[in-house]
Amino acid sequence: MNIFFSYFESLSIVELVLGASLLLFFIIQVLYSLILFRKPQAFEKKREERNIDEAELPGISVIITSKNNSFELEKNLPYFLNQNYPVYEVIVVNSGSTDDTDVVLKAAEQNYSQLYHTFIPAGSDEVNEKKLAITLGVKAAKYDIVLFSESYCRPTSNNWIREFGKEFTKGKDILLGYSRVVFTNRVRLGNFIRYDNLIHHLKFLSMSIAGKPFMGIGRNMAYKKELFFENKGLSSVLGIDGGEDDLYINRISSRKNTEVLLSRDSITETDSVDGFLTWRSIKSKYLYTKQFYKGPANFILGFETITKHLFYLILLFSIVASIYFSNYILLGFSVFLFLIRFVTLLLIINKNSMLFDSRKFNINLLFFDILQPISNLRFKKYANRRNKYRR
Repeated sequence: MNIFFSYFESLSIVELVLGASLLLFFIIQVLYSLILFRKPQAFEKKREERNIDEAELPGISVIITSKNNSFELEKNLPYFLNQNYPVYEVIVVNSGSTDDTDVVLKAAEQNYSQLYHTFIPAGSDEVNEKKLAITLGVKAAKYDIVLFSESYCRPTSNNWIREFGKEFTKGKDILLGYSRVVFTNRVRLGNFIRYDNLIHHLKFLSMSIAGKPFMGIGRNMAYKKELFFENKGLSSVLGIDGGEDDLYINRISSRKNTEVLLSRDSITETDSVDGFLTWRSIKSKYLYTKQFYKGPANFILGFETITKHLFYLILLFSIVASIYFSNYILLGFSVFLFLIRFVTLLLIINKNSMLFDSRKFNINLLFFDILQPISNLRFKKYANRRNKYRR
């Protein structure tokens, strides 16, 4: 015991502050991993499979908006139209396309009676064009539940609609799902894009499971049509570029009315991300609308990012100081905390990644963990410049 106290008495103020600060931010980071980010994997593990009678399943209207994306639409539409579900329709809203979208839709209607399409004339309000398309789609929907995806996405299973239908029998009004990114060819920074997409989903899905939903993603989410009209449609997000999915869910979701859906059959995927610039275009829209979120999510998740950067920064200073002062106990302590945090993060990220039928990460997780918040900051600046120019 005397040796223990004598060691601390021999430490300089710098060494004490660095060691204590590193321990504090280590504890915060590990708690975020264990309490928040492990929730999706733990949630799905506890989920009980339910057998639902066909007569209990609600009718569902799938709504897809498409603008000048005829190639992707033609490729992905059959995945939506060949679903194992008793009562559903697929509504495609052609949002002022000037390509072959109309030809693709008219040809598909010859083979699929459950397909319906409508259009928004070219030259509509650019900022609110997609909101107009979604509103038109919801108004055209025959059924009480509207399920959303994009023309550049596809369900990974023909039971996709069935998974949503079964969950809606539990009485929730909003369901939030996962949408993964896959690559058919080698894409530069592809592993980072996959990681970035995973973390983006982990944050909002974990918060939803914790009872604090704050966003959804339009590639895979659903809600009751009556909720749309009760909240006066998308009027609360008009005039904001984007926000028809994440920001709208932020406005209408609550602990009581929102649930997540994480089964393998409920996932959608896209292989249209052919490079970093394409991913920037998709991701920057969410980072722009993030500034309009209500509720504690921005603070909670922002605090996680800040403490992560402080952990790495103090870790660096601690290693340098321990070498300078020849304090190898501080050096070992710093490396030990780093390894414990990294292994904890690696285990939790990989368990969640495998839940969504994706690949595992290894040492590259360390670099992605550091670079992802920096990348988000760059994307946000890009989105702000783009929207300022458009105004």
